[in-house]
Amino acid sequence: MHFVDPSREVLAETLLAAGPDAATLCAGWRTQDLAAHLYLRERNARVGLGLLIKAFSKASDKATAALAGKSGTPEAYAKLVADFRAGPPPLSPLRIKALDESSNLIEYFVHTEDVRRATDRWAPRALDDEYSDALWDDLIKRAAILYRGVDLGIVLVRPSGPRHVAKRAPVSVAILGEPGELLMHAHGRTGHALVTFEGQPDAVALLQTAEVGL
Repeated sequence: MHFVDPSREVLAETLLAAGPDAATLCAGWRTQDLAAHLYLRERNARVGLGLLIKAFSKASDKATAALAGKSGTPEAYAKLVADFRAGPPPLSPLRIKALDESSNLIEYFVHTEDVRRATDRWAPRALDDEYSDALWDDLIKRAAILYRGVDLGIVLVRPSGPRHVAKRAPVSVAILGEPGELLMHAHGRTGHALVTFEGQPDAVALLQTAEVGL
């Protein structure tokens, strides 16, 4: 099942409901910045390269800030979100479903939660089992990269039983949670992920201060 299209809809609705100047979990970004990022990453090659190659990051940041700056009014912001919701342009590689899935499944989930959880009151969404499984499958493909900066072994564990060794080391910590919560932790939203830890106290303390994510 292809989950990206409905995930795009949920993200667009979440952005619209929040408005252009709401907080997000992305450091330094309001919702208008996040919307600009989402729109440009699939329509502007310079921005896309800036997300992958450090040498292009300054140009990427400049383009994102410029578009965000033009999108501060409710009308301009609503148009920006509507343009994002419409999907990539006709000749974009992201029109290929497999590439769309690999590029956007996790991206859209995490950014939806970046908006939802940047408030004092939030609750985790009840996710369809197939959707959770898809998030888990994508997470375990990327987990080694996301935890590369942690000087510990990392084992990801779902409450239903499946587990994945993301990184091996003499001392390990197990991180327990639903796939969506594990995703949030792995992408550096460690203070907003509903997970628990199993391991030596000093190892758990080290993980809680480590740099996690991209």
